[in-house]
Amino acid sequence: MGRIVAIDYGRKRTGIAVTDTLQIIANGLTTVPSGEVVRYLSDYIAREPVELFVVGLPKQMNNEPSENMSHVKAFVTHLRRALPQIPVTYYDERFTSVMAHRTMLDGGLPKKKRQDKALVDEISAVIILQAYLESKKYQL
Repeated sequence: MGRIVAIDYGRKRTGIAVTDTLQIIANGLTTVPSGEVVRYLSDYIAREPVELFVVGLPKQMNNEPSENMSHVKAFVTHLRRALPQIPVTYYDERFTSVMAHRTMLDGGLPKKKRQDKALVDEISAVIILQAYLESKKYQL
């Protein structure tokens, strides 16, 4: 069984999370500059088996696409062309940044660490991935 990789794509930075090989637990992997994501993922899949990419779907509260949606769609098109052997799916990412900040606060991280936007993006990717894994449990 391959890993599942979650991607919280942003214009500047992209948070990446990954499951264990049994697809039970989501862990933060890294945050990379958005222009380097596909190259990073290409290198990663050369070392680790990956079964699926889950990309955060940016929506507003009224279910309309957010302003970042056009950038995410362009990224997914590029990702599918570069790595066609791995399927890509979307998963709703509403509230992930808020939940990431809450997680950092609850975890007792100092204020300086909580202001680290790269860490917020990585934790957001973990939240997207964990929510995706939970949703799959209930679809069986």
